Amino acid sequence: MGTLSLSTSALLFTIVFHSCLAASNDDPLTGTKREALEIIIGGGGGEAPSPSDEFPPSSPPCKHFQNENGCFENARLAKAYDVIQRFKEKIKVDANSEKYLKTWCGTDVCKYRGIYCDIRPDVKEKAVAGVDFNGAKFAGCDGTLPLDGFFDELDDLAIFHANSNNFTGTVPFKASKIKYLYELDLSNNKIAGGFPMKTLSAMNLTFLDLRYNSLKGTVPQQAFDLTLDVFFINNNNFAPQMLPTNLGDTTAVYLTFANNNFTGSIPASIGKARNLLEVLFLNNQLTGCLPYEIGNLTQSTVFDASSNKLTGPIPYSFGCLKKMQILSLTNNQFYGEVPETVCKLPMLNKLSLSNNYFTHVGPACRGLIEKKKLDVKKNCIYGLPNQRSEKECVEFFLKKKDCPRMETFYWVPCVKHGYDYYKYSEEGKSPAAAPSARTYSTLKPHHRL
Repeated sequence: MGTLSLSTSALLFTIVFHSCLAASNDDPLTGTKREALEIIIGGGGGEAPSPSDEFPPSSPPCKHFQNENGCFENARLAKAYDVIQRFKEKIKVDANSEKYLKTWCGTDVCKYRGIYCDIRPDVKEKAVAGVDFNGAKFAGCDGTLPLDGFFDELDDLAIFHANSNNFTGTVPFKASKIKYLYELDLSNNKIAGGFPMKTLSAMNLTFLDLRYNSLKGTVPQQAFDLTLDVFFINNNNFAPQMLPTNLGDTTAVYLTFANNNFTGSIPASIGKARNLLEVLFLNNQLTGCLPYEIGNLTQSTVFDASSNKLTGPIPYSFGCLKKMQILSLTNNQFYGEVPETVCKLPMLNKLSLSNNYFTHVGPACRGLIEKKKLDVKKNCIYGLPNQRSEKECVEFFLKKKDCPRMETFYWVPCVKHGYDYYKYSEEGKSPAAAPSARTYSTLKPHHRL
């Protein structure tokens, strides 16, 4: 009896259910609901969507570091991504910047143009180790492009090169915390303020290029205690100041003071700068006489003190500069003879002495004139063409001349007895090929080193 009742009940439910569905086909509202129902339960309305259409496959789980910006190899790269993206928003988009900015997408910052990664040695993690924006010509959307918030936030940098851009403001003090930064090139930008001594003294730089900016004030003596190999500060707006007396404490190999407002004499301490290969003093307001200690720079290849107000004779100690290739003293007030020992320097390719008041050249110097390696135009040398007028020479020599330590002008520190009978251990050696002086390239603002 129970079984019959159950069967009867099931049959009745089936009849009623189908009757309801049939009735609902004539009702637009219930018809819509039916279609929805059929789609949900897989009946009618065409093929049911596959699970992959309804729920796209999820990305594989991040195996390293994940934040709201995506998956990164580590937290250092995640921070660098955030710093770079904020900086990207400040850059004016143009034909130059677009070459870089179009690559600054995605979480792999190591593939961004101008950004370079390496393994940071103390933590053994990949990090942004280098920035090379040389020649990128970046400018800010609002006319400013500060280093703050970008340069000083990339904690893992070893190299930051940004020649020929439009960075503005000052060198941020926060950058002093960057542990491994050893090369900093901000040349040919719009960096202002004073010389960033506090920031630089806290770094471990070996390469510092601040030329062609708008730095003001003075260059502190402590700058020459920095353990730099390269120190370029030419073409700024420094106030008139004397060259620091501790100049010789510099460890620099390449040093440029050119096109500034340095005054006074070249300090005798320069003779202690034994690492110095090239030094440019040209186009300042230097006065006084050359110290004989320059002759101790036996490794130097370039010495340029042209276009100043220097005077006196050339010290005989210059005959010790056996590796000198370019020596320029043009546009000054030097006088006396041109030492034969200088003209016999074995590696000399260019000796520029024009626009001075020299009075005599010997056979070795005349030989260099014939080879067009020595320029003595506009001097007072009798018998040579293109010299000053007699009146100019007479007027100059009527003026009182005084050099301190005059006796030292005949000292030759590289020989046993120290006087002008200098003997050449390399005499007869063939001259070097025409040199490619590195420091002269710093006189071009867009030159990247």
